[in-house]
This record gives sequence, structure tokens and C-alpha cells, in this order.
Amino acid sequence: MEWYAFDTWIVLTGALSAGACALVGSFLVLRRMSMMGDAISHAVLPGLAVAFLITGARSSWVMFAGAAAIGLLTAVGTEWLHRKGRMDEGASMGIVFTTFFALGLVLIARAADRVDLDPECVLYGALELTPLDTVALALPFFGEADVPRAFLVLLAVFVLNLVAVAVFFKELRLVCFDPALAATLGFGAKRVHYGLMTLVAVTTVASFEAVGSILVIAMLIVPAATARLLTDRLSTLLLLAVLLAFAAAAVGHFAAITVPVWFGFADTSTAGTMAFVTGLFFLGAAGYASLRRRLQTRSTPIATL
Repeated sequence: MEWYAFDTWIVLTGALSAGACALVGSFLVLRRMSMMGDAISHAVLPGLAVAFLITGARSSWVMFAGAAAIGLLTAVGTEWLHRKGRMDEGASMGIVFTTFFALGLVLIARAADRVDLDPECVLYGALELTPLDTVALALPFFGEADVPRAFLVLLAVFVLNLVAVAVFFKELRLVCFDPALAATLGFGAKRVHYGLMTLVAVTTVASFEAVGSILVIAMLIVPAATARLLTDRLSTLLLLAVLLAFAAAAVGHFAAITVPVWFGFADTSTAGTMAFVTGLFFLGAAGYASLRRRLQTRSTPIATL
């Protein structure tokens, strides 16, 4: 197996997408709202499709803004059905995201007849092709270099999420663990909630073209759930979630171009393999956590009368 600069850009782009998803996904997991990430990642499809039909360009900021707005509308609609309609939160998510998702597929199928818009690309992404769409930049010490556009977009989103988490860390922590106290102290739990949903929507939309919805859903949930098995400290959980996401991107791409060769195939989907690797990490963490609990139970002295 030979490793090229092409492969490095694929890993870096996938890692930024995974890391950005892990940052905001950690708070979804802690708030027991993991399915909200799934709902938003599916529900933004009509926003993508409508903006694409209007502009005819996949890189349009109108497309990005439309999808992000639909993602935020999903969170608002789910909350409205849950509170005003007195419905179970899971049922509210199911109603909203399946309706939007179905509408998005219909619109995408319609758009595909006239322009280059493939429904499979939305689901699986085109991570392997991202190094082909480049932007010429003048870099310090390196001179002019061609940098993948998807890498730059995801770098901006990752930095945005990192800054938002750092600036509003106290508010996010309080809303996650004690929303009643947050409201009492005037932190505005609803504003924090919708701010987080906006970040989830923006991250999802930015990742769609490169990695597709499957990897987005996996990275929003699995690295954070894995880190939760290993620590009880929020700051450590965030760090572990991002590191696990980065590792999954690197190991996933390496496995995608090496493992299929053992069975007589050329390669397989990089995004799908990255998502699969996160599942392996979770199984390993679950086994470790179970073994640790057993050892602690055995070492705890039994009280006697």
C-alpha cells in the first residue's frame, strides 16, 4: 500500500468533520438528545434541495443557509410538538424529521432530473473526491498551495464549534446537568438550547457534501457515547470525544484502502469505514468499562454485622 498527499487530505477533511460533530454531539448525548442529531441531519434535506433548485450550485451560501434554517426549524418544531402538543419527545422528533426527510428526497429526486444532484451523495458523501476541488492559497513558509475547499469549510466549522464551546462552556455545562438552576440564574436555557441546535445544523450541513449523513450521525453520537464510558468529567469527555473522532477518521481511511485488498477488492467507502471504526471503539470502551466495574465490585469489602 502506498500513501499519497491525496490520502492525507482525505483524512484531514474527515477528521475535521468528525471532530466538529463530536464537539456538539457530546452535549446532545449528555442531554439525552442523541436522536435530535439524527433528526436534524435528515431534516435539512429540503433546505438543501430548495436552495439547490433556486441557485443551481452546490457551493452556494444560499444552499447552506437554507439547510441550516431547516435544521433549526426541526428543533423548534420538535420542541413545539413536545410542549404544546403534549407528545413524547421521541414521537415529536419522528414526526418532524420523517416529514422533512421525505419532502427532501422528493425534491432531490426532482432536482436530479435537471442538475447534478445525486441522492446517494447526500447519504454516503464523496470524501474520496474532496481533494479534487481545491482553492489556491498563499501559505506562510509553503508558498502557494492547492487546499481542498471542503477542508477549509470544515476547518472554519470546527473552529466555530471549538470557540463556542470554550466561550459558553459554563452555560452549556449548567444546562446539561441542571437546566432548572440555569433558568433560575438567568442563563436562558432556551437560548442555549437553540444555539446548540444551530451549531448542530451548521455542522451537519457543512459535512454533508464531504462525508454524507451516515458519517455525520455516527460522529455526532458515537465518539461522545464512547468517551462517556471512560470519564465523568465534561472537559475530559470533550477532549476524548474529539480525539476518538480524529482517530476514527485516520484508522477508517487506512482500513478502507487496505482491508478490502485482503479479500480481493480494490477499496471501499471511506466514510462508511470511518463510521464502522467508531462502533469498534465504542465496543472496546464498553468492554473496558464493564471489566473496570467488575474489578471495583470485587475489590470493595463487604460490610459485616
